[in-house]
Amino acid sequence: MRIAFVSMFTEQLRADGATRRMRRVAERLAAHGHDVSVLCAQWWEGDVPEFEQEGVNYVAVTETPSATTFASKVPFALRRVKPDVIHATNSPPTQVTGAKTAARLLRVPVVVDWWAEREGDSRGASKRAARGAKRVVTPSQMVKTTVREFGVSEDAVRVVPESIDFDLIREAETDDRADILYSRHLDQYANVESFFLALAELRDKDWRAAVVGDGPERAQAEQTAADLRIDDRVEFLGELPPEEFVPIMKGAHVFAQTAAVEPFATPLLWALASGCVGIVEYQARSSAHELVVNCDRGARVTSPQELADEISAAAGYSQESLNEAFAAYDHDDVIRRYETIYEDAVDDYGFF
Repeated sequence: MRIAFVSMFTEQLRADGATRRMRRVAERLAAHGHDVSVLCAQWWEGDVPEFEQEGVNYVAVTETPSATTFASKVPFALRRVKPDVIHATNSPPTQVTGAKTAARLLRVPVVVDWWAEREGDSRGASKRAARGAKRVVTPSQMVKTTVREFGVSEDAVRVVPESIDFDLIREAETDDRADILYSRHLDQYANVESFFLALAELRDKDWRAAVVGDGPERAQAEQTAADLRIDDRVEFLGELPPEEFVPIMKGAHVFAQTAAVEPFATPLLWALASGCVGIVEYQARSSAHELVVNCDRGARVTSPQELADEISAAAGYSQESLNEAFAAYDHDDVIRRYETIYEDAVDDYGFF
């Protein structure tokens, strides 16, 4: 199948949850034998209009990011690519409008992958983008609810979660350097303070903690740990690839999820699959609680004190390094869900 991704931003140009998700899906579809192109603002050097990386063909629609210019030019780029299906990310929403214009001429469906709205996205334009797709894919029920509020029908929305390498988890060694873990990009929404406040309540207990991740708020997080006088028991490990953080997760006993904003809590998923007891502090703009609703090694809390209590209670759980209940989140299983959505959208074509 010829699949054309429409995303002005790519991970190489602007790394965030949406662009990382798009890149992973594109590369895995290419690995499954599909002809995959990403129509984007140019992120590579030189005058070459196209650039191939990891089996994906990147096509420069504009030289620099400009939502208006990109939306006006993307229909012409799509006509040259001639895809069987168009996969557009939701932000900026004008690119979805441009993709829809091309789709009418090419008589192919548009699938919109909805992660989150970015600052500056017009609500009206987002509403039109959501309604202008044959299918809308979301990473969680929380994001699905947001999309449904734009007036999209229940039948048009599919939840496709983030994925993990379950074989890596099965085969990885165990590193027991930490008992309690936190993992996330350390930005303004990380809310690592709740994690540290819970640990401070447990000063009289015997524990070792680690924070996996980096970002603009790391220095502040380190200062908070020092102010609470727990910095000698908290190790900041920085950004780690799966090959390095999975052994640490397999060796840990508890994973704490406290972030204030999370369309999908991917580190929590890795930790649960690695046998951790997952404790989620409920946040209105986070979907993390969805992963532990029916999990026998998970709990939800609403405050640092409750988080501390649940960390203590987790001592009653056995030490595990693998949870087969999360095998369905493996990369191959999740990518097949995308393939099914594309096939159904093509079979059901007739919306435009």
